[in-house]
Amino acid sequence: MQYFYAILWFIVGLVLLFSLSKENKIFILAGGFFLFLGGWWLANALLPEIDLFAGTWGIVLRSVSGVALVILTAAFLREYRAGVRKKKEEESGKKGE
Repeated sequence: MQYFYAILWFIVGLVLLFSLSKENKIFILAGGFFLFLGGWWLANALLPEIDLFAGTWGIVLRSVSGVALVILTAAFLREYRAGVRKKKEEESGKKGE
């Protein structure tokens, strides 16, 4: 099952990098993060004597995930607010006609 998760994270990361990064550059960071997760899951599957989800390694994973989540959330909110503002400007322009 861990190999399935690793493959899944790699596929999602590659889709974000190659398909969606043309739409917005923040998808490069998101794709890189998912590739990192794929590598982490694969390393955990290949090294059964080391539990990469517990102890210091688990803290590293949670820290990297937290930083990525904060950055991606901030970027999403900025894009969302810009879209809302643009929509309001378009609506106010139509009312003035």
